[in-house]
Order: sequence, then C-alpha cells, then structure tokens
Amino acid sequence: MSIQALYTAATGMESLQQKLDVIANNLANVNTTAFKQDRANFEDLFYRNEVLPGLQDSAGQLTPTGIAFGTGSRVESTQTDYAQGTFQQTGNQLDVAIQGNGFFQVIDPVSGSTVFTRAGNFSINANGQIVVGSASVGRLLEPQVTIPQDTTAISISPQGQVSVQQANNPQMQVLTTLQLARFINPQGLLKLGDNLYQQTDASGNPTQGQPGTTGFGTLQQNFLESSNVQPVQQLIDLITTQRSFELNSQAINAGDQILQQIANLRRQ
Repeated sequence: MSIQALYTAATGMESLQQKLDVIANNLANVNTTAFKQDRANFEDLFYRNEVLPGLQDSAGQLTPTGIAFGTGSRVESTQTDYAQGTFQQTGNQLDVAIQGNGFFQVIDPVSGSTVFTRAGNFSINANGQIVVGSASVGRLLEPQVTIPQDTTAISISPQGQVSVQQANNPQMQVLTTLQLARFINPQGLLKLGDNLYQQTDASGNPTQGQPGTTGFGTLQQNFLESSNVQPVQQLIDLITTQRSFELNSQAINAGDQILQQIANLRRQ
C-alpha cells in the first residue's frame, strides 16, 4: 500500500464526516416546523491512469480495459427533500400549513428583502400586523395583513382568503387574500436558518399566485406542517455511515503498518 492509499482513505473519512454532519442536522431538526431534510451526494475524484483502455497490443488488437487508480471521494452536493411533512393540529387560528407546493413570503426587517418559508406559525404584533412567530425578529407577512383591534375571530380559507369577525358584527368581513410563491428550482434556494429561504440565480425568480390555483398548494388553518425527517431512516444511515467511516480508518491503519514494515526492511 502506497502513501497515496492513505490520502485516498482520508478523503473517504472526510466525505463521510460531512455526511454525518448532514444526518446530525436532520435529526436535530426532527421537531422543527416545516423543516426539509437534506441528503449528501458523493462523487469519485480524478483517476491516475497508468494504462489507457483501447491501446493496441503486440498483435494489433485493441485492449478492452486499462489500469486506473482512483484517488478517493468527496461530497458532490447536498440536496433538500421538499416532500410534504405531516400535519399537526394545533387549534391556533394563526397557525397555517401549506398542503402542496409553495412558500409564504415574509419581509426581512434588516435588509428589507423578501424571504420565503414553509413555517406558518404566525402571530400578531402590537400594530395588528400578521408576523412570523419569532421571539427575536418581527418579520411581516407579505402581502401585509392588518387585523382590526376589535377582531374576535379570524378565518383563513384553503384559497388564502383572510376574513375576520369583529365585535358587535356577526358577519365575517373579508380583509385580503394571501399569496404564495413557488420556484422552478427550489433546490437552488439559499438556506438562511430561522426556517427561511432566499432566492438565488440557481432557484430562479419566484412566481406568485393564490393558494389553490394551478401550481400552488392550498392552506390549512389550525394546522402546522411537521418536519419531513424520518428518524428511523436517518438512524439507519447513521449506522451505515459510521461503519463506512470505520472501514476507511482501518484502511489507513493497515496502510500505515505496511509502510512501517517496508521502512524497517529498508533499514536492515
């Protein structure tokens, strides 16, 4: 075993460590509202070609194979699984889940830009505006919705129509209609943390539309979308990744012992 073999096994350990990081993040967010699990994809590194396939032998025949030695692996990408999470009934009239495709649009107060989320745990601020239910940042829902001070009940239809019932008025009054955004390539969205995504050149520009129309999901009031992480599958991946990591570690230990033995023989 050559020194190159040690580096090759080391690349395997490094890429597997990165996969462990992905699995650990998935498991850490098993209870995060509307969290979407990630998957690490691997690719092999370049090859050291000693003999190219298709060379002519002494009889003029083309050889069917060559001799090539790989130099390891690396993480090619991490992809997000946007599969629907299960719904959790909360009974909170400002909890809204998206059934199907789409993201809520919220305004980041620091940058003033629009960011996107699947988490519909909303609250009302001191000005009566609907905001993301965060204890650190007050992000306004876009388009903005202001709830009257004398509101006694709020209704959000599957098609996004927001209606309120006010004191001394039994009739529901329509305020506005919520809008969702979708992307041609949601895999290209930049994850910001806080359940937020940001558009990039890879994701393309958002397309806005009313819930329930073509290409957009519907809304479910009084529900929240749970994380789509499957703990059992993640634990299986964790075990297999750990075993693969140990195999690469053993390859390094074996290679180191062989190199030491070769060095001892040369000193004799």
